[in-house]
Amino acid sequence: MDPVAAARVSLLGLAVGDAFGTMLDGFGADLARKAAKRLISPKRPWKWTDDTAMAVSIFELLARDGTLDPDKLASAFARRFELEPNRGYGAGAHDLLSRVSRGASWRDESRGLFRGKGSFGNGAGMRAAPIGAYFAPDLERVRFEALRSAEPTHAHPDGAAGAVAVAIAAALAQVRAVPREALLGEVARWTPNSLTRDKILRAEQLGLGFDVTFAGEELGTGANVTSQDTVPFAIWVAARHLDSYEDALWTATAHPGLEMSSNALGLFAIDRDTIGAMVGGIVACASGEDGIPFLWCAACESLPM
Repeated sequence: MDPVAAARVSLLGLAVGDAFGTMLDGFGADLARKAAKRLISPKRPWKWTDDTAMAVSIFELLARDGTLDPDKLASAFARRFELEPNRGYGAGAHDLLSRVSRGASWRDESRGLFRGKGSFGNGAGMRAAPIGAYFAPDLERVRFEALRSAEPTHAHPDGAAGAVAVAIAAALAQVRAVPREALLGEVARWTPNSLTRDKILRAEQLGLGFDVTFAGEELGTGANVTSQDTVPFAIWVAARHLDSYEDALWTATAHPGLEMSSNALGLFAIDRDTIGAMVGGIVACASGEDGIPFLWCAACESLPM
């Protein structure tokens, strides 16, 4: 497939997954009952979040330049943030992009987050799938561009590792380079040494037939909004359901038992929009656009492109 077309399909899968997760959050206390019957909200449109907004900037830069220059990407992130600052940006990204939009250096701001350690959040991974789709099957280039894509916001090695892992998973899905049972191991091989990589290796040890609730308990489902707490489970679910976009999204965001297993307080136990974006962006590379449920695409807010 043409690289731009491939990246566009991944972006669509990412956006629908993001909006699907947001839609489920809207069910509140009624989620378990409705999810058990796989009911979706009749309210339209399903709104996507900063996950998709930032992925759009990545796609546009790839379509225009064929590469990701961190300076241009930081500017693109800041411009889109200025237009719609209420897309659900995390506190760190909100502050960083606010300052960059006013002329601050993204390098200084990115490195200064979290007392100079940089962000190890899941934000670089949530937007990375189209990178893998665009550069597949050149995994060395996928890794290189994914690392560059993380620089404007995620200076911590773990934050950058999340971007690499998701992009590599998408690339492998795009070209069906390995059997799905081998996908986690191959992703780990390309992911930089990090807690994220360690958790991906743990996901491989669990195996794709492992109980979903226990997998969420072991790997995390985004309760801490970190790369290591989100990316491994997302890739595990994507590998498990690589042939079914619909099953992948329901499993990742609304499987019975996940809510309480990942957070004893039941607060933000599943980062549904972000896990939905990661899983959707990866699995769409394997399923193609036709694999994304038509009704979900129709319900999702249109992309600004």
